[in-house]
Amino acid sequence: MSVHTDVEQATTLLDVKDLHVHFPVYGGIMQRKVAEVKAVDGVSFSIRRGETLGLVGESGCGKTTVGRAIVHVLRHVSPDVHLSGSINYVDAAGNTTDLLKLSKQEMLKHRSSVQMIFQDPYSSLNQRMSVRQIVGEPLEIHAKGMSSKDIDEAVKGLLQKVGLQPEYSARFPHEFSGGQRQRIGIARALATKPDLIVCDEPVSALDVSVQAQVINLMDDLRNEFGLSYLFIAHDLSVVYHISQRIAVMYLGNIVEIGTSDQVYFNPTHPYTKSLISAVPEPDPTRKDKQRIVLQGDIPTPRNKPSGCGFRTRCPIARPECATFTPVLEPKASGAVVACPFVD
Repeated sequence: MSVHTDVEQATTLLDVKDLHVHFPVYGGIMQRKVAEVKAVDGVSFSIRRGETLGLVGESGCGKTTVGRAIVHVLRHVSPDVHLSGSINYVDAAGNTTDLLKLSKQEMLKHRSSVQMIFQDPYSSLNQRMSVRQIVGEPLEIHAKGMSSKDIDEAVKGLLQKVGLQPEYSARFPHEFSGGQRQRIGIARALATKPDLIVCDEPVSALDVSVQAQVINLMDDLRNEFGLSYLFIAHDLSVVYHISQRIAVMYLGNIVEIGTSDQVYFNPTHPYTKSLISAVPEPDPTRKDKQRIVLQGDIPTPRNKPSGCGFRTRCPIARPECATFTPVLEPKASGAVVACPFVD
Protein backbone atom coordinates (compact mmCIF):
# COMPACT_ATOMS: atom_id res chain seq x y z
CA MET A 1 0.00 0.00 0.00
CA SER A 2 1.34 3.45 -0.86
CA VAL A 3 1.39 6.19 1.75
CA HIS A 4 1.70 9.68 0.33
CA THR A 5 2.64 12.27 2.95
CA ASP A 6 1.36 15.81 2.73
CA VAL A 7 4.23 18.05 1.65
CA GLU A 8 2.13 21.00 0.51
CA GLN A 9 3.46 23.21 3.32
CA ALA A 10 7.11 22.20 2.88
CA THR A 11 9.59 24.76 1.61
CA THR A 12 10.96 24.63 -1.92
CA LEU A 13 14.36 22.94 -2.26
CA LEU A 14 14.83 23.06 -6.04
CA ASP A 15 13.07 25.26 -8.59
CA VAL A 16 13.71 24.48 -12.27
CA LYS A 17 12.50 27.20 -14.65
CA ASP A 18 12.33 27.01 -18.46
CA LEU A 19 15.22 24.54 -18.76
CA HIS A 20 16.49 23.97 -22.30
CA VAL A 21 19.15 21.41 -23.23
CA HIS A 22 20.09 21.29 -26.91
CA PHE A 23 22.82 19.06 -28.34
CA PRO A 24 24.42 20.13 -31.66
CA VAL A 25 24.56 17.70 -34.59
CA TYR A 26 27.59 18.01 -36.88
CA GLY A 27 27.86 16.81 -40.47
CA GLY A 28 29.57 17.32 -43.81
CA ILE A 29 33.25 17.32 -44.71
CA MET A 30 33.96 20.35 -42.50
CA GLN A 31 31.90 18.93 -39.62
CA ARG A 32 29.74 22.02 -39.31
CA LYS A 33 26.62 22.19 -37.17
CA VAL A 34 23.72 20.99 -39.34
CA ALA A 35 21.00 20.51 -36.75
CA GLU A 36 20.37 20.24 -33.02
CA VAL A 37 18.63 17.75 -30.78
CA LYS A 38 16.18 19.51 -28.45
CA ALA A 39 16.46 16.94 -25.66
CA VAL A 40 14.84 19.26 -23.10
CA ASP A 41 12.75 22.09 -24.50
CA GLY A 42 11.43 24.35 -21.76
CA VAL A 43 10.90 22.27 -18.62
CA SER A 44 9.73 23.82 -15.33
CA PHE A 45 8.99 22.14 -11.99
CA SER A 46 9.86 22.40 -8.30
CA ILE A 47 10.79 19.91 -5.57
CA ARG A 48 9.96 20.57 -1.94
CA ARG A 49 12.04 19.52 1.04
CA GLY A 50 11.28 15.94 2.07
CA GLU A 51 9.38 15.25 -1.17
CA THR A 52 9.81 12.66 -3.89
CA LEU A 53 8.90 13.94 -7.34
CA GLY A 54 8.54 11.18 -9.93
CA LEU A 55 9.55 12.04 -13.51
CA VAL A 56 8.13 9.59 -16.04
CA GLY A 57 7.97 9.23 -19.79
CA GLU A 58 8.97 6.90 -22.60
CA SER A 59 12.59 6.31 -23.59
CA GLY A 60 14.18 9.33 -25.29
CA CYS A 61 11.81 11.94 -23.81
CA GLY A 62 14.66 13.76 -22.02
CA LYS A 63 14.08 12.80 -18.40
CA THR A 64 17.64 11.52 -17.79
CA THR A 65 19.01 14.70 -19.41
CA VAL A 66 17.04 16.77 -16.88
CA GLY A 67 18.61 14.80 -14.03
CA ARG A 68 22.11 15.23 -15.43
CA ALA A 69 21.57 18.95 -15.89
CA ILE A 70 20.62 19.26 -12.21
CA VAL A 71 23.78 17.50 -10.99
CA HIS A 72 25.88 19.60 -13.41
CA VAL A 73 27.57 16.83 -15.44
CA LEU A 74 26.28 17.56 -18.97
CA ARG A 75 29.10 19.92 -19.96
CA HIS A 76 31.65 17.28 -18.96
CA VAL A 77 29.91 14.63 -21.10
CA SER A 78 29.22 16.95 -24.07
CA PRO A 79 31.20 20.25 -23.97
CA ASP A 80 29.20 21.70 -26.91
CA VAL A 81 25.82 21.29 -25.22
CA HIS A 82 23.67 24.46 -25.04
CA LEU A 83 21.98 25.02 -21.68
CA SER A 84 19.59 27.81 -20.75
CA GLY A 85 17.00 28.54 -18.09
CA SER A 86 17.67 28.24 -14.37
CA ILE A 87 18.05 25.51 -11.73
CA ASN A 88 17.65 27.31 -8.41
CA TYR A 89 18.81 25.38 -5.34
CA VAL A 90 17.75 26.73 -1.92
CA ASP A 91 20.03 25.70 0.95
CA ALA A 92 19.03 25.24 4.60
CA ALA A 93 19.83 28.90 5.34
CA GLY A 94 17.47 30.06 2.58
CA ASN A 95 20.20 31.15 0.17
CA THR A 96 19.35 30.57 -3.51
CA THR A 97 21.98 29.48 -6.07
CA ASP A 98 21.45 28.93 -9.78
CA LEU A 99 23.34 25.67 -10.34
CA LEU A 100 23.16 26.07 -14.12
CA LYS A 101 25.42 29.13 -14.05
CA LEU A 102 28.16 27.66 -11.85
CA SER A 103 31.59 26.62 -13.09
CA LYS A 104 33.00 23.20 -12.24
CA GLN A 105 34.96 24.69 -9.32
CA GLU A 106 31.97 26.70 -8.04
CA MET A 107 29.75 23.62 -8.18
CA LEU A 108 32.15 21.67 -5.98
CA LYS A 109 30.86 23.22 -2.74
CA HIS A 110 27.27 22.27 -3.69
CA ARG A 111 28.20 18.79 -4.89
CA SER A 112 27.75 17.32 -1.41
CA SER A 113 24.16 18.64 -1.29
CA VAL A 114 23.05 17.28 -4.69
CA GLN A 115 23.94 13.63 -5.34
CA MET A 116 22.94 11.03 -7.95
CA ILE A 117 22.12 7.32 -8.02
CA PHE A 118 22.77 5.85 -11.45
CA GLN A 119 20.71 3.38 -13.47
CA ASP A 120 23.16 0.52 -13.96
CA PRO A 121 24.70 -0.80 -10.72
CA TYR A 122 27.13 -2.90 -12.77
CA SER A 123 28.82 0.02 -14.56
CA SER A 124 28.39 2.85 -12.02
CA LEU A 125 30.81 1.30 -9.50
CA ASN A 126 34.55 1.20 -10.17
CA GLN A 127 35.46 -2.50 -10.26
CA ARG A 128 39.02 -1.77 -9.09
CA MET A 129 37.94 0.02 -5.94
CA SER A 130 36.81 -1.62 -2.72
CA VAL A 131 33.47 -0.72 -1.17
CA ARG A 132 35.34 1.29 1.47
CA GLN A 133 37.02 3.34 -1.28
CA ILE A 134 33.78 3.79 -3.27
CA VAL A 135 31.63 4.92 -0.33
CA GLY A 136 34.47 6.75 1.43
CA GLU A 137 35.63 8.80 -1.56
CA PRO A 138 32.90 11.50 -1.23
CA LEU A 139 33.88 11.91 2.44
CA GLU A 140 37.56 12.29 1.56
CA ILE A 141 36.65 15.04 -0.93
CA HIS A 142 33.97 16.94 0.98
CA ALA A 143 34.33 16.12 4.68
CA LYS A 144 37.55 17.97 5.43
CA GLY A 145 39.29 16.98 8.65
CA MET A 146 38.00 13.43 8.87
CA SER A 147 40.71 10.90 9.71
CA SER A 148 41.02 7.59 7.87
CA LYS A 149 39.63 5.82 10.95
CA ASP A 150 36.62 8.17 11.05
CA ILE A 151 35.91 7.47 7.38
CA ASP A 152 36.18 3.71 8.00
CA GLU A 153 33.58 3.97 10.74
CA ALA A 154 31.33 6.22 8.64
CA VAL A 155 31.44 3.77 5.70
CA LYS A 156 30.50 0.85 7.96
CA GLY A 157 27.63 2.88 9.39
CA LEU A 158 26.38 3.76 5.91
CA LEU A 159 26.49 0.11 4.84
CA GLN A 160 24.37 -0.82 7.85
CA LYS A 161 21.88 1.93 6.94
CA VAL A 162 21.37 0.39 3.48
CA GLY A 163 21.08 -3.18 4.77
CA LEU A 164 24.61 -4.49 4.16
CA GLN A 165 27.08 -6.01 6.62
CA PRO A 166 29.82 -3.59 7.82
CA GLU A 167 32.54 -6.13 7.01
CA TYR A 168 31.55 -5.93 3.33
CA SER A 169 33.59 -2.71 3.14
CA ALA A 170 36.70 -4.73 2.25
CA ARG A 171 35.02 -6.45 -0.72
CA PHE A 172 34.90 -5.41 -4.38
CA PRO A 173 31.81 -4.80 -6.57
CA HIS A 174 32.11 -8.08 -8.52
CA GLU A 175 31.43 -9.95 -5.27
CA PHE A 176 27.89 -8.54 -4.98
CA SER A 177 24.53 -9.09 -6.65
CA GLY A 178 22.77 -6.33 -8.60
CA GLY A 179 20.57 -5.34 -5.66
CA GLN A 180 23.54 -5.22 -3.29
CA ARG A 181 25.49 -3.06 -5.77
CA GLN A 182 22.64 -0.60 -5.97
CA ARG A 183 22.61 -0.44 -2.17
CA ILE A 184 26.31 0.46 -2.33
CA GLY A 185 25.42 3.21 -4.82
CA ILE A 186 22.78 4.50 -2.40
CA ALA A 187 25.30 4.45 0.48
CA ARG A 188 27.74 6.47 -1.67
CA ALA A 189 25.02 9.04 -2.42
CA LEU A 190 24.13 9.29 1.30
CA ALA A 191 27.75 9.76 2.43
CA THR A 192 27.75 13.56 2.22
CA LYS A 193 24.30 13.95 3.83
CA PRO A 194 22.71 15.52 0.73
CA ASP A 195 19.46 17.48 0.54
CA LEU A 196 18.54 16.13 -2.92
CA ILE A 197 19.29 12.83 -4.65
CA VAL A 198 18.60 12.47 -8.37
CA CYS A 199 17.67 8.82 -8.96
CA ASP A 200 18.09 7.85 -12.62
CA GLU A 201 15.98 4.69 -13.03
CA PRO A 202 17.67 3.14 -9.97
CA VAL A 203 15.69 -0.12 -10.02
CA SER A 204 15.13 -0.76 -13.74
CA ALA A 205 18.10 -3.17 -13.96
CA LEU A 206 16.96 -5.20 -10.93
CA ASP A 207 14.61 -8.15 -10.47
CA VAL A 208 11.07 -7.29 -9.36
CA SER A 209 11.52 -8.69 -5.83
CA VAL A 210 14.77 -6.75 -5.41
CA GLN A 211 13.11 -3.61 -6.82
CA ALA A 212 10.61 -3.64 -3.96
CA GLN A 213 13.38 -3.96 -1.36
CA VAL A 214 15.37 -1.04 -2.82
CA ILE A 215 12.26 1.16 -3.20
CA ASN A 216 11.21 0.52 0.41
CA LEU A 217 14.78 1.21 1.56
CA MET A 218 14.86 4.54 -0.29
CA ASP A 219 11.51 5.56 1.16
CA ASP A 220 12.68 4.69 4.70
CA LEU A 221 15.87 6.72 4.21
CA ARG A 222 13.83 9.68 2.95
CA ASN A 223 11.74 9.65 6.11
CA GLU A 224 14.78 9.18 8.37
CA PHE A 225 17.04 11.84 6.88
CA GLY A 226 14.49 14.25 5.38
CA LEU A 227 15.80 13.64 1.87
CA SER A 228 14.23 14.83 -1.35
CA TYR A 229 14.31 12.68 -4.49
CA LEU A 230 13.87 13.34 -8.17
CA PHE A 231 12.90 9.80 -9.10
CA ILE A 232 13.32 9.23 -12.85
CA ALA A 233 11.67 6.09 -14.23
CA HIS A 234 9.39 4.70 -16.91
CA ASP A 235 7.60 2.20 -14.65
CA LEU A 236 4.53 4.08 -13.43
CA SER A 237 3.59 1.58 -10.73
CA VAL A 238 7.05 1.97 -9.12
CA VAL A 239 6.86 5.77 -9.38
CA TYR A 240 3.37 5.82 -7.84
CA HIS A 241 4.57 3.77 -4.88
CA ILE A 242 7.44 6.08 -3.91
CA SER A 243 6.37 9.56 -5.13
CA GLN A 244 4.19 12.26 -3.61
CA ARG A 245 3.87 14.02 -6.98
CA ILE A 246 4.42 12.86 -10.56
CA ALA A 247 5.53 14.85 -13.61
CA VAL A 248 4.88 13.30 -17.02
CA MET A 249 7.31 14.17 -19.81
CA TYR A 250 6.93 13.85 -23.57
CA LEU A 251 9.49 14.81 -26.21
CA GLY A 252 11.38 17.32 -24.08
CA ASN A 253 8.33 18.92 -22.41
CA ILE A 254 6.34 18.26 -19.24
CA VAL A 255 2.70 17.66 -20.16
CA GLU A 256 1.18 17.05 -16.71
CA ILE A 257 2.10 17.45 -13.02
CA GLY A 258 -0.09 16.38 -10.13
CA THR A 259 -0.21 14.35 -6.95
CA SER A 260 0.47 10.66 -7.41
CA ASP A 261 -3.22 9.83 -6.92
CA GLN A 262 -4.33 12.50 -9.41
CA VAL A 263 -1.97 11.37 -12.17
CA TYR A 264 -2.28 7.61 -11.58
CA PHE A 265 -6.04 7.33 -11.03
CA ASN A 266 -7.39 10.39 -12.81
CA PRO A 267 -5.01 11.31 -15.67
CA THR A 268 -5.97 14.40 -17.66
CA HIS A 269 -3.59 14.83 -20.60
CA PRO A 270 -4.19 12.42 -23.54
CA TYR A 271 -0.57 11.21 -23.37
CA THR A 272 -0.81 10.53 -19.63
CA LYS A 273 -4.02 8.56 -20.22
CA SER A 274 -2.32 6.36 -22.81
CA LEU A 275 0.69 5.89 -20.54
CA ILE A 276 -1.48 4.85 -17.59
CA SER A 277 -3.51 2.50 -19.77
CA ALA A 278 -0.29 0.65 -20.68
CA VAL A 279 0.44 -0.28 -17.04
CA PRO A 280 -0.04 -4.08 -16.76
CA GLU A 281 -3.15 -5.10 -14.82
CA PRO A 282 -2.27 -7.72 -12.15
CA ASP A 283 -5.88 -8.93 -11.85
CA PRO A 284 -6.55 -11.36 -14.76
CA THR A 285 -10.31 -11.30 -14.11
CA ARG A 286 -10.60 -7.55 -14.67
CA LYS A 287 -11.93 -6.85 -18.15
CA ASP A 288 -13.00 -3.21 -17.90
CA LYS A 289 -9.58 -1.63 -18.46
CA GLN A 290 -9.13 -0.45 -22.04
CA ARG A 291 -5.74 0.00 -23.65
CA ILE A 292 -5.34 3.37 -25.40
CA VAL A 293 -3.17 2.86 -28.47
CA LEU A 294 -1.72 6.04 -29.94
CA GLN A 295 -1.67 6.41 -33.72
CA GLY A 296 1.08 7.88 -35.88
CA ASP A 297 4.87 7.75 -35.82
CA ILE A 298 6.86 8.89 -32.81
CA PRO A 299 8.66 12.17 -33.66
CA THR A 300 12.30 12.71 -32.71
CA PRO A 301 13.84 15.54 -30.64
CA ARG A 302 15.89 16.43 -33.72
CA ASN A 303 12.79 17.09 -35.80
CA LYS A 304 10.02 18.11 -33.40
CA PRO A 305 6.57 19.04 -34.74
CA SER A 306 5.66 22.73 -34.58
CA GLY A 307 3.49 23.86 -31.71
CA CYS A 308 2.51 21.02 -29.38
CA GLY A 309 4.98 18.14 -29.70
CA PHE A 310 2.22 15.59 -29.05
CA ARG A 311 -0.24 16.84 -31.68
CA THR A 312 0.81 14.29 -34.38
CA ARG A 313 -0.39 11.44 -32.13
CA CYS A 314 -3.06 13.20 -30.08
CA PRO A 315 -6.69 11.97 -30.35
CA ILE A 316 -8.08 15.46 -29.53
CA ALA A 317 -5.65 17.54 -31.64
CA ARG A 318 -6.97 20.59 -33.51
CA PRO A 319 -5.41 22.61 -36.35
CA GLU A 320 -4.43 25.41 -33.96
CA CYS A 321 -2.26 22.96 -31.96
CA ALA A 322 0.39 23.46 -34.67
CA THR A 323 0.61 27.19 -34.01
CA PHE A 324 1.46 27.46 -30.29
CA THR A 325 3.25 25.52 -27.55
CA PRO A 326 0.78 24.84 -24.69
CA VAL A 327 1.77 25.91 -21.17
CA LEU A 328 0.99 24.14 -17.90
CA GLU A 329 -2.36 25.32 -16.51
CA PRO A 330 -4.50 24.16 -13.54
CA LYS A 331 -7.38 21.89 -14.54
CA ALA A 332 -10.54 20.55 -12.93
CA SER A 333 -8.75 17.35 -11.91
CA GLY A 334 -6.42 19.37 -9.66
CA ALA A 335 -3.35 18.68 -11.82
CA VAL A 336 -1.57 21.22 -14.02
CA VAL A 337 -1.72 20.18 -17.66
CA ALA A 338 -0.15 21.47 -20.88
CA CYS A 339 -3.29 21.32 -23.04
CA PRO A 340 -6.06 23.94 -23.36
CA PHE A 341 -8.58 21.46 -24.76
CA VAL A 342 -8.70 18.66 -22.17
CA ASP A 343 -11.61 20.19 -20.22
